[in-house]
Amino acid sequence: MTTEITLTEDERKQRIKKKLAATWSWFFLVALLLGFEIWARTIYDGASFLFNPYNIRSIALFASIPLLLGAGQTFVIISGGIDLSVGFVLGLSSVTMAIVMVWAAPIIGPGIAVLLGLATAMLITLIPGAINGTLISRLNVPPFIGTLGMFGVARGVAFLLAGGSTVPVNNDFLFFIGNGSVFGIPVPILITAAVVIVLHYTLSQTRFGQFTYAIGGNRNAASRAGIPVRRHTTQIYLIAALCAGVAAIIYTARFSAGAPQAGEPLLLDSIAAVVIGGASLFGGSGTIIGTVIGALIIAVIQYGLVFVDVEPFWQFVAVGTVIIVSVLVDQTQNKITGEERADG
Repeated sequence: MTTEITLTEDERKQRIKKKLAATWSWFFLVALLLGFEIWARTIYDGASFLFNPYNIRSIALFASIPLLLGAGQTFVIISGGIDLSVGFVLGLSSVTMAIVMVWAAPIIGPGIAVLLGLATAMLITLIPGAINGTLISRLNVPPFIGTLGMFGVARGVAFLLAGGSTVPVNNDFLFFIGNGSVFGIPVPILITAAVVIVLHYTLSQTRFGQFTYAIGGNRNAASRAGIPVRRHTTQIYLIAALCAGVAAIIYTARFSAGAPQAGEPLLLDSIAAVVIGGASLFGGSGTIIGTVIGALIIAVIQYGLVFVDVEPFWQFVAVGTVIIVSVLVDQTQNKITGEERADG
């Protein structure tokens, strides 16, 4: 015996709105690609934007570093926090890696120097990550304030180490990591894809991911349920810092230099990618796949506007507008959910 559930007209509209709110970023990405494709074929005498392998490769490279920062940021935002320090943690990691490689190459050779540099880039990020996690989880410092303080500390230390300038690195092994290809796919894209796959599995298929959603949904309830909230929160900020370390490796390898300001313009993009991808700034919702879509949207906007010869300053206007729309969509989704709970 089956029981049919009849939905009212208002309930149907609410469900449609909820589905649209959850998938709007996918439709927006497709609309962007089609829009630039039509523009290219109209203005540039049949030239293709979407079906040009060089453009696709360039967009993926544009998205790689912001996506790495955004992937770590996804865990933080889902847990109900935010990390404003990842941009300059990237810069600190980049500078430290470059300094170590320049010092080590004449002593142990360029190959071993690269390995030492990679290890240094990752290990140095554990310091700001652990401090952020401790401040927020054990000393109850608000995430915005704690990570803003680390923003300043990491920035200052990076500039001090670099002497206020960039640190050039001449190393063929490092150059391959940033500019080489394997089976025609750029190495930075392969590295980014590997990290994203691991983090997607961790967030969606493991207990660690379930704990992250639980903490973001209701921190007190998660604690009462036996989830080690303090330890887990610290681990989340360590993940965000480690992702900044991987992004620093790619940046340093691509440009053959460590730069203290490397991640400064990427902080906004990392948060925007998460929000555009459907994560709520109030915590408790979001996915790595959504962040991938968000990062691609930003990369398509940035590369597409350059492709159609629009002044680069319009990139900030366009990305900022998309962020505002994303927040409005999130609020609409929360309102619909709240109405459903009230009706229930």
